[in-house]
Amino acid sequence: MSSTKQHSDELRGLSIEDLRGKLDENKQELFNLRFQLATGSLDNNSRLRLVKKEIARIHTVIREKELGK
Repeated sequence: MSSTKQHSDELRGLSIEDLRGKLDENKQELFNLRFQLATGSLDNNSRLRLVKKEIARIHTVIREKELGK
């Protein structure tokens, strides 16, 4: 099983409140990364992409739970 699949399964095991907390944490991290990018102090550009994908995964799982899947 791929690590992405395992991670998605872990997210599906969390409650909506926990997912919203993780979403807030990731959005804050994305804000900080974008700020670092603008100031030229960002060391790992690929982290931006990973955080955005993580935010999308969390949104997907929240929506699945809202629809009752």
